[in-house]
Amino acid sequence: MIVNLKEILDIAERQFMAVGAFNTPHLESLRATIGAAEQLNLPVIVQFAQVHESWTPLEYMAPVMIKAAAEAKVPVCVHLDHGETLEYIQKALDLGFTSVMYDGSVLPFEENIANTKKAVAMASIHGASVEAELGSMGKRESGSGDDGGANDNAKKVYTDPEQARQFVTETGITALACSFGTTHGLYKAAPQLNFDIVKDVRRLADNVPVVMHGGSGVSPEDYRKAVAAGVRKINYFTYMDKAGGTAMAGYLESLKSDDPKFFTPISLAGLEAMQKNVADAMKVFALQG
Repeated sequence: MIVNLKEILDIAERQFMAVGAFNTPHLESLRATIGAAEQLNLPVIVQFAQVHESWTPLEYMAPVMIKAAAEAKVPVCVHLDHGETLEYIQKALDLGFTSVMYDGSVLPFEENIANTKKAVAMASIHGASVEAELGSMGKRESGSGDDGGANDNAKKVYTDPEQARQFVTETGITALACSFGTTHGLYKAAPQLNFDIVKDVRRLADNVPVVMHGGSGVSPEDYRKAVAAGVRKINYFTYMDKAGGTAMAGYLESLKSDDPKFFTPISLAGLEAMQKNVADAMKVFALQG
């Protein structure tokens, strides 16, 4: 059942949980994510980030993502993650995405507001929702094999709750990605999270649902604290992708040197591992694990 971001975050709010948002730039990750959600009977968000265009063009993945969401037995939002230009956001909306993120976090505050307002107007025509970002988690979601500058505090700009109030009021966004200590990519050390930022943003900015980016690698205890503080969407990809790659490497190592190497069983080993990793993450986000 395909839904927009507002609808799925309303479910999260009612159930006092966070919905997992998983990047699905290829068929295996998409099948793993939908499979885990149906296995657990939990709502889920499938995402495609603009930086994944070099892996698979959006035009290829969008119809598959939308079809999978429409036929799923659970609510599924199809979301554009880190849309860096309004033109790319329009492309996603035209292809049928039910939610988009405009990432103007690297821009001056007023310019971020102005462009986000444009994104909200564009999305409203399609009945879609908008997530935006205030503050910065360092390097944008970059994908496999890149630590994204993890734990490089010099690149982080923490969200100002007072600015968040103005930002949410003026733009009319559905959800706000906040910087409160997480970073995209692999963690070199345990992140130090400031949950007061989340609480203050919720309190000052009309109880807006807060989004955690850089969610991979956070401890279950900190996930629970994040949900308690008001996080309702958790982005997760790096450790899911790593689990798939590790399983594929293990499968290859299990073969004898003269055994033929076929792509299909290798990819299925990765899919199975990703589905387990996603399911484990979803249970924690829903406070079931």
